[in-house]
Amino acid sequence: MSKRPLNVGLVGGGCGAFIAQPHQKAIFSDGTRRVVAAALHPNPEVAMKEAENWPYPIKGYPSYDEMIADQKNLPEDQRLDYILIVTPNFVHFDPAMKAIEAGIPVMCEKPLTVSLEQADQIVAAATAKGLPFAVAHTYLGHWASWFSRYVVTSGLLGEVRWVDASYIQGWLAKQIEKQGGEGGADWRTDPKRSGGSLCGGDIGTHALMQLRFVTNLDVTRVSAHLETFVKSRLLDDHFTAYCELSNGGKAMVRASQICIGHKNDLAIEVAGTKGTLVWRQEEPEKVTIMLPGQPDRVYWRGDVQANDGFLGDVPEYILTAHRIPSGHPEGFHDAYARLHREFEKDIRAWKEGKKFSYDHDRYATVLDGRMGLAFIDAALKSNKADGAWEPVKLK
Repeated sequence: MSKRPLNVGLVGGGCGAFIAQPHQKAIFSDGTRRVVAAALHPNPEVAMKEAENWPYPIKGYPSYDEMIADQKNLPEDQRLDYILIVTPNFVHFDPAMKAIEAGIPVMCEKPLTVSLEQADQIVAAATAKGLPFAVAHTYLGHWASWFSRYVVTSGLLGEVRWVDASYIQGWLAKQIEKQGGEGGADWRTDPKRSGGSLCGGDIGTHALMQLRFVTNLDVTRVSAHLETFVKSRLLDDHFTAYCELSNGGKAMVRASQICIGHKNDLAIEVAGTKGTLVWRQEEPEKVTIMLPGQPDRVYWRGDVQANDGFLGDVPEYILTAHRIPSGHPEGFHDAYARLHREFEKDIRAWKEGKKFSYDHDRYATVLDGRMGLAFIDAALKSNKADGAWEPVKLK
């Protein structure tokens, strides 16, 4: 007998919310997951109307409280297998905690929440139950991220000396938050709804997660500067953190949302004692490796072979991660699909009684989400002290 598709419930995502759409495509991409229920808006009337007008049939709820509470009244095959939280930052904590209490696995958009204190509470609750919990750091889902992690952690580049992780945008170069809130600019720039950092929390955490994932190293302390270039904006729109790594190496985590001409320019460069690796999200299938005295090695998704003389024994999961042939470019939606695909594997294993591991090499877990908040917490303290070195609370 074939296994039924996993049932997914949305928290947020109504009224044209952008981020819910790529998640939905990702959920449906393999035919083994489906969105069946949703609490789409904080206004109960709007939430129900949005559900009625949804492009496909779902069970609408006036609130996520009612959606979570209703699960115990449903037959097992109709209950939610996981909840996807796609609300603004300040509405991550409460539904996450209530889902955990109800024993429902969670995938939450980043950042995990708005403060380190809340993040610690979520971690304590999830780990106490051993519950699968993913944080949707999209770019870890790219094949190139998995491949880069293999190259760096296998020692092919030697000891990591320096990492430059950056995420540069230009969409907030002008004050658009008071002109309709395009792209969520209204809540993103509001300290009460976004947290202590706009640029660092919104996209700097992506750069940090790319660094941590690719190198398998932690940032242990930071010297940070959070700057605001647009007058009257309440939070930073330019973020720079000089970092010390857990192996003694150094790094820069840079983020900006005021650099005109930049769209979604996430990039990472890892310099080791034997060579350097470069990847940019806007060329998502290409990884460049530079070695002394040799031409650059450029690897593309689909072209890596198991018997490559330089790469050695490439893991099977990297060689077989493709869903479309080479020359048909993967991108943003495919990265999301890979995250949901890997999360599904863990949920199915957990439902069969296997212990969930928070030490993951395919996507970000709740522990990684907490590290994002610990990093921002340290950066805020450092910035307040004019860039003085501040330790990152690793645990």
